[in-house]
Amino acid sequence: HYVRYQGKSILALKDRSFLMKKWKYYFVNLCQCHFYVWFQPEKIYINSLSKYSINFLGYLSNVQINSLVVRSQMLENSFLIDKDNTMKKLDTIVPIIPLIGSLAKTKFCNAVGHPISKPTRADSSDSDIIDRFVHICRNLSHYYSGSSKKKSLYRIKYILRLSCVKTLARKHK
Repeated sequence: HYVRYQGKSILALKDRSFLMKKWKYYFVNLCQCHFYVWFQPEKIYINSLSKYSINFLGYLSNVQINSLVVRSQMLENSFLIDKDNTMKKLDTIVPIIPLIGSLAKTKFCNAVGHPISKPTRADSSDSDIIDRFVHICRNLSHYYSGSSKKKSLYRIKYILRLSCVKTLARKHK
């Protein structure tokens, strides 16, 4: 699979390390000999998704390995069958730290993630304040709904809800 995003190219292959190095060599050769595009091969990185995460389209993606162990034991003959299967699953995680940083810049929370109210938002009507927060929550939910770990998304929603409540409380003080 080939993807280009923010000036970076990602080529995803399901191969062993040796074959990946071979593919890298062929790719560099193809670009330099046939397309006359010169670049440095050491700037092409081969990362295993099972060891490293990749930040792509706002998600942190990696391959999570789940091992399943099946055991069976017969009492009379006393034998044990161990079957160790490893399943690989693509894991997409909501990047909580950059999102909290963005919320802190727009004064929905502080740098640690504690919700705060912004005095200028309290000048709007109650329905405008609620609609704004609902709109932001809905957009985040739609964008990150494909994440396999929802805990970070729930934390962001919690920050936004509490910030909305604090803004309304400040307005009606």
